[in-house]
Amino acid sequence: MDGTDFDQIAAFLATVEHAGFTAAGTALSRDGSLVSRRVTALEKRLGVRLLERTTRRVALTEAGEVYYQRMRKAVQAMGEIDTEAVDAAGSVRGTLRLSLPATFGRMWIAPILPAFLRQHPGLAIEARYEDRYVDLVAEGFDVAVRIGELADSRLIARKLAPASRLLCASPDYLAERGMPEHPSDLANHDCIGFSRLASHPIWHLGDDGKTVAIRISGPLVTDDATSLIQAAVAGAGIAMVSDWLAGPELKSGGLVPVLPDHPVATPEGIYIVHPSAKLMPAKTRVFIDWLADTMMP
Repeated sequence: MDGTDFDQIAAFLATVEHAGFTAAGTALSRDGSLVSRRVTALEKRLGVRLLERTTRRVALTEAGEVYYQRMRKAVQAMGEIDTEAVDAAGSVRGTLRLSLPATFGRMWIAPILPAFLRQHPGLAIEARYEDRYVDLVAEGFDVAVRIGELADSRLIARKLAPASRLLCASPDYLAERGMPEHPSDLANHDCIGFSRLASHPIWHLGDDGKTVAIRISGPLVTDDATSLIQAAVAGAGIAMVSDWLAGPELKSGGLVPVLPDHPVATPEGIYIVHPSAKLMPAKTRVFIDWLADTMMP
């Protein structure tokens, strides 16, 4: 059904409800003759006469009466659907589907989601914690949190916080093996490899305004960020980790920074992304604002 079909139906309904073409035209801000032509076109398209016409009035045929009653209910239902859609867009209710990085999501977002839900009792959250690229549009997610560089131009992004990687090790390891003073010294140390790092086993570090590439080696390589931290705390060697991941251990003293004057040359960002800024549902808008305020008060 296209726009012409809707115009014909609107003309027919108005003619019945206003008992004539002229009055229907006034109600629709159209000329009465145009309304008459649209009703005639509708009858021709359907192949049935809907109105009996005389010089003084119009009356429904038997088929016209059935068509009018069914179509009036259909148009009313469409109006109700539109109203429900507008109400849903403006109210914080329904289900919010989140895609979250596994480790970051469990550490920093999972603990605070109950507080958000208490503020919005009409809302439910479905959270997925997984380290894979998620196509928000194709997979039906409302919001995703991503770390690193953003490549999908279809998405609207808001930066939640800066992020970076750093080198760190336990005080016991450094007491036994010594503190490196230059990136080249890492050749004499056990370095814990993280196989999911794009450049593994190469670490890129700043050195006097330049970037140097250091090939690391050591007895342990892992693909799990939590295991990486645990191994470093246990004294297995020097690790390259995200600052948000090592934050608690750095604060407690379980880990200490290594080569702080030679920063890792791959700064990152933490972003919240969603498919579109146009006609954004209230549940999405409220969550994005809340998470931004919570993570960057």
